[in-house]
Amino acid sequence: MTSSPACGAGSPHEDTTARPPDRRPRGTDPVNTHEAPVAPDTPHGVSVQFPDVDVALSDVPAASPVGRLAATVERLRREVRAAQAEAEGRALIELAKGILVERLACGPAQAARQLAELAEQARMTPLEFSVDVINQAARDRVSEVTEAFLSVAADPAGPVEESAAVRLRAAESGVLAADDTQAMADSLLEHALRPLGAVAVAIWAAGSDGSLTLAGSAGFPPAEAARWRYVPPDVATVARRGLTEPEGQWLSSLAASGLPTIGRREYADGARMAVPAGAGGRVHGVLEIAWSTPEEPLPRPVIRQVEALAELCSHSLETLALPPEPGQELRALPDVVELMDLADGLHDPALVLAPHLDDAGQLVDFRIQHVNDRFLDPAGRPRAVVNGALLLEAYPMAAGASELFQRVERVYATGEPFRARRMRLTALVDEVPLSAVADISVSRHGSSVLLIWRIEDETARLASLLQNAQRLGRIGGFEENLLTGEITWNGQLFSLYGRPHTSSPVALEDLPAHAHPDDAVSIRRFLRTVLHHRRPASAAFRLLRPDGVTRHMRVVAEPVLDTDGQLFVVRGAYQDISAQHWTEVALAATRDQLAHTEQQADERNRLALQLQHAIMPPTQAPLQVPGLQVAVRYRPAETEQLVGGDWYDAVVLPSGLVLLCVGDVAGHGIEAATSMVVLRNALRGLAVTGAGPAQLLSWLNIVAHHLTGAVTATAVCGLYDSERRTLRWARAGHLPPVLVREAEATALPTLKGLLLGALPEAVYEETEVRLAAGDTLLMYTDGLIERRDRSVEESLSHLLETARAAPRTLDQQLDRLLTYSRSDTDDDTCIVGIRVG
Repeated sequence: MTSSPACGAGSPHEDTTARPPDRRPRGTDPVNTHEAPVAPDTPHGVSVQFPDVDVALSDVPAASPVGRLAATVERLRREVRAAQAEAEGRALIELAKGILVERLACGPAQAARQLAELAEQARMTPLEFSVDVINQAARDRVSEVTEAFLSVAADPAGPVEESAAVRLRAAESGVLAADDTQAMADSLLEHALRPLGAVAVAIWAAGSDGSLTLAGSAGFPPAEAARWRYVPPDVATVARRGLTEPEGQWLSSLAASGLPTIGRREYADGARMAVPAGAGGRVHGVLEIAWSTPEEPLPRPVIRQVEALAELCSHSLETLALPPEPGQELRALPDVVELMDLADGLHDPALVLAPHLDDAGQLVDFRIQHVNDRFLDPAGRPRAVVNGALLLEAYPMAAGASELFQRVERVYATGEPFRARRMRLTALVDEVPLSAVADISVSRHGSSVLLIWRIEDETARLASLLQNAQRLGRIGGFEENLLTGEITWNGQLFSLYGRPHTSSPVALEDLPAHAHPDDAVSIRRFLRTVLHHRRPASAAFRLLRPDGVTRHMRVVAEPVLDTDGQLFVVRGAYQDISAQHWTEVALAATRDQLAHTEQQADERNRLALQLQHAIMPPTQAPLQVPGLQVAVRYRPAETEQLVGGDWYDAVVLPSGLVLLCVGDVAGHGIEAATSMVVLRNALRGLAVTGAGPAQLLSWLNIVAHHLTGAVTATAVCGLYDSERRTLRWARAGHLPPVLVREAEATALPTLKGLLLGALPEAVYEETEVRLAAGDTLLMYTDGLIERRDRSVEESLSHLLETARAAPRTLDQQLDRLLTYSRSDTDDDTCIVGIRVG
């Protein structure tokens, strides 16, 4: 910022530390103290404080002696404030007079009259007109912020006690005339920040190591200010956020942020604002402002006003000498010459950078003041080409994607060092970008910046990659000179052999002595191929280490011949393949176990299938029953592992009745097949008792629940009387039979009946249906119709449509049902069909 006219006034301001008129927001009470009346001869800036008595005096009658005393105190207080306000503006008025003397080439008395006449013509107070004169003459940051603020925030209809221009110029006058930073903080709070609703302010000075020192504060208790006198580097606080954020930091509520800072106990819920105080591209400190209540972010014109105040503070902080810590000596910052000597003592390329400012005092670049003897340019240019040039001229790509220039600029502004690994440096040589990868270190020393880079050596990087690859792959390399007997091992090979690095390497010819005796033949074959036939070879063997551990190793070697074709060097590598060996052993054992398990499963499925076919062949010899045709079909599952428990039976009982039944045991495999045999034979044995279908299913439920390991199954059972052409039937959770009569197919009613084995005892419903000549009755299991993507009702409808087209014979009809079945569950299927003659 260019210096304002107030900076060159020369005359001291009389009332820079006196309290201004009370500009607290409406409803805000004074904090526990009141000012005593000041005698006319009391110097400005000196006030007497006494305990708060307003509360006690508010109830005292005005006519009493105490009431009259209170009225006198209040009157004197108003007079003191008016005197302070007049003293604060006197310096600005005198400065405006000086500007008019210089501009009009007149004397002081004539300038005073001219100022009064112009103020009267403009209908402004002399103080406001004086500030306008100063702003027009200065054209500095304060005047720009004032104009922007008034154009956006001014309310012509509302009362204005004091303009933003007067506040800012009064604050500037107080800051520049302040003897210390404490007076600076008092002036900022009273002149500019209280009208914004703020209750406290802290001015932090930034150290070269990134620390923060409380240079001055106002509105905070003295004990709290003493506690926050020093903040070490890298401690996260509100002020630290303002130091590291170029745009500053706004917190609507301090409690919500969780950040520690000064006044946290007093204003825990209030808003906070931290603005970097910098000038010329360098941040000298932070201006932290506190509010007592949560607030929304300030308008942009007001924020610019606060930034102007922070810039005022930066000029004072730039020349501020901070007191040293207790027990710590005050260290002088090195000058440029000492920094050059420091750079010359480094073993890495280093540049000493000095800030380069434009005519307005803004940082635009850095001048390369010095490059050390170790300097290595990424583009290969000599030191003389780079030394003395601007940073962006020598390395224009530093402002690109690598953000190197922004990093240097930030280090110069905040003082916090920056370090990065493997940053890409790019230089332009004849418009051709040349890049290199380097480790970067940037630090500020006094008013200069030290930039150090270490360009990555490609050879060292590849050697590091090779070393890591050998370590991860458990590979060790060797080279043996057969002429001199010199043997070279790397460190990894010593570790593989379990030998200390100080021991002698093992020659290839001595390898059999360190291997298992059973591997001697393969090792001799390996050595003969390499040493005598002079061909590359490899061998696997068991290494007997000195610590008693046996490792499975693989060695590979190749001969190296000289110009005469003679063998003189053998080089190769060892690899520890113990983990691979034991993995292969485990895989072989797993394969054997899987083969054995698969063989057992195949055997079980074969036995189950044989048992199922022995009891229920796919077709059965026709029953000899007068006036009745009986046919059965059994279709096993396509996958042998899904051998199920579907079963059927059709037999003529001693009573002459025909037993017809189908069933399905839950599950697959040999357990389901054996359970199916038990239920089928039990039902056939129970049927000779002459009981009806419902009673037979009730007994069969007891068998399923108690005598078969608690299996569950579904079944439908019927007894056909050929003389009466009637069928009595019952069901246990099974699909009902289908009756085909005169090209119409219908499912019989669904009778009540729980599946077998679910409960110890169950009662089943029974009914009778009379059949006519030519009728066909079908009993089946769910494997005929079940689909994963259809409901049972939809599948049953398709079955009825297929059954309506009755072929000439019963066998053809059952085959047609199996052919046009849409089942996709790969389950076995049973069908029993009868046709009345």
